[in-house]
Amino acid sequence: MSQDLVAPTATRESSDDTQWVKCPSCDAFLYIKRLERNLRVCPECRYHFRLSVTDRLRQLLDDGVLDERGQDVASVDVLEFVDSKAYTTRLEEARRKTGRRDAASYGYATIGGHRVVVAAMDFGFMGGSMGGAVGEIITRGAEEALETRTPLLIIAASGGARMQEGCVSLMQLAKTSQTLARLKDAGVLYICVLTDPTFGGVTASYAMLGDVLISEPGALVGFAGPQVIEQTIRQKLPENFQTAEFLLAHGMLDLVTPRENLRQTLTKLLRLHAARRQDRLPVGEGRPAITDPGELRLHPAWEVVQRARDAARPTTLEYAGYLCDDFLELQGDRLYADNSSIVGGLGSLAGRTVMLIGHQKGHNTAELVARNFGMPEPEGYRKAIRLMQYAARFGLPVITLVDTPGAFPGLGAEERGQAVAIAQSIMEMSRLPVPIVTVVTGEGGSGGALALAVGDRVMMMENAYYSVISPEGCSVILWNNAAKAPQAAEALRVRAAELLTLRIMDAVVPEPEGGAQADHLTAATNLKHALVTCLNDLLPLDTRTLLEARYQRFRLFGTPGVQPVLRLQERAR
Repeated sequence: MSQDLVAPTATRESSDDTQWVKCPSCDAFLYIKRLERNLRVCPECRYHFRLSVTDRLRQLLDDGVLDERGQDVASVDVLEFVDSKAYTTRLEEARRKTGRRDAASYGYATIGGHRVVVAAMDFGFMGGSMGGAVGEIITRGAEEALETRTPLLIIAASGGARMQEGCVSLMQLAKTSQTLARLKDAGVLYICVLTDPTFGGVTASYAMLGDVLISEPGALVGFAGPQVIEQTIRQKLPENFQTAEFLLAHGMLDLVTPRENLRQTLTKLLRLHAARRQDRLPVGEGRPAITDPGELRLHPAWEVVQRARDAARPTTLEYAGYLCDDFLELQGDRLYADNSSIVGGLGSLAGRTVMLIGHQKGHNTAELVARNFGMPEPEGYRKAIRLMQYAARFGLPVITLVDTPGAFPGLGAEERGQAVAIAQSIMEMSRLPVPIVTVVTGEGGSGGALALAVGDRVMMMENAYYSVISPEGCSVILWNNAAKAPQAAEALRVRAAELLTLRIMDAVVPEPEGGAQADHLTAATNLKHALVTCLNDLLPLDTRTLLEARYQRFRLFGTPGVQPVLRLQERAR
């Protein structure tokens, strides 16, 4: 175990009738009973004290008790290892100190009424280091979860591999990872809660392989310890380096959840995955989507573009709140960053769990800047791909909401593979074995929009637009004059009626008077009606039929004799 991972000392002062502990973060003296009532979170600065595995399970499990299995598993001194003490002596000391056989245990429990297999690590047992026994416990837990198709929850806390077992310990990285690969292939949910600290071989194997990765504020998570890194590279590390917040910003976690919300978050996640998968959903209120171009008024194209760009229009996260009874946002591309221009997560739509993904803007300058004006970088598309693959593993329909002027044209984006990310997203959507419904809710700008728009059904809001390039870009390139943007918008035929005629769109979602920006609720009600109607058409289809129909939908564009032609008289309606 790295010396970096030793817990800050909590100074205690006591008398006959009081006990106090000093917070290592803010130096406040805390009454111990108050601290315990607050789940060992400092009420002054929100510092999360480390928990014993017993306290952790007591807080998370319905009855606080693990129906433990694998009591026959124990560490073996295969190397007859001796440093300043014999390994066997260290094991006996750890067992006396913790009352546990080793640094991990597993069994069955319930969280929010949902049955789970839980494997929990104890940092107090030799720094939670992973030897053969820990690897065996994790593997058995995963195998039981696979056999019974029960969600697996691992609570990680470790300094890394157990040196006293040499390469036998190293092999646990492969042993646990290959077992979790089987779980992933079988579509069994695996959640990992990374607690303070989780490092080394544990993060380089099962701890970072969860379908959902959750941590607590301030938890330290990484591969090499910070002191080791500083001594190796001779650089000063950032102040929040390897904290949960650092990992979230760099795309490695889905959620950083305060301790008092962790049980609720796990319950919501398990509930969404346990939802009954009916193929017929209640349609509910709302105006039906329009499939006849003649029913749509043809406003000037530039006027439509301005309406689509109105900052008051609902965002994806706002639509999620209207559309879904439950919604849990998931973050990160697991590679580099969490790009805020694309958001996504699990939602319950008319009783069916779906994966909702969309571009995210904002309503004021600060929000727009924070979301990069809805222009994703590669990490946004890679997050979307990850969430789509997640949906495919669990048979969840995918809904994408498109609202972007286009992918971000920046130096960093090009360096990190913007075109590759967009191409991979388009390809992945084309072969995703679950239903996909896409709606252009505002701007539909070029490949940055299409990367989320390869659906079985593609629709647009009445006042949205969809184009190969922005009108401004087209006017500069072809007219050499940015002032020609309104003329370019007309020529590009970006409006709903025109795109419906060309069969680019399957239907158009009607908006209330004044547009979606004037009445979010009515717009969302109409959108929900359209989405549920499409899903009712798609859910009964087998995978082969679904994929072939999707292939043929996009195959027709540009095919002579098949591709519809938009006549000038049609534009004059």
